[in-house]
Amino acid sequence: MAVRVSLETVRARRLAAVTRQVAFGGVGAAWRPALDLVWQFVRRQPGLHQGGHNIFVYQQPMQPGGPMTVAFGVEVTRPFTGQDEVKEVFTPEGEAAMAVHVGPYDRMRETHRAVQTWAAAQGRALSGRSLEIYGDWSDDPTKLETTILYLLR
Repeated sequence: MAVRVSLETVRARRLAAVTRQVAFGGVGAAWRPALDLVWQFVRRQPGLHQGGHNIFVYQQPMQPGGPMTVAFGVEVTRPFTGQDEVKEVFTPEGEAAMAVHVGPYDRMRETHRAVQTWAAAQGRALSGRSLEIYGDWSDDPTKLETTILYLLR
């Protein structure tokens, strides 16, 4: 099935997040321990989380093959004082190429490639910042939805 890519204007979202340096392809091993710290923190803060999503924010490496900076976060409702590794972070805002991936997480690379291909075909340069917004969990992997956004220059 073809991936539909659209041009969107995205607003900044407030996150409680843990930031890690992650090798390209290493997000699968890094996300759970980081997100577990965030959720432990959020659960101790009454009213901080009210239905927001897990969001991963990526800054591509400065040098090819270098590590990416990834903020593993949870969308929150208000400002807060961070604790230990959990800090207040904002997602990037601006014009973005967007696609929704439906299906297992290990197949998201196809949707990422579709967004990158679309941007190149449109003559649009990527800024090096992207994010994934994870929808509600389902035990059925065919029902998982993840919004993928690449900020444009």
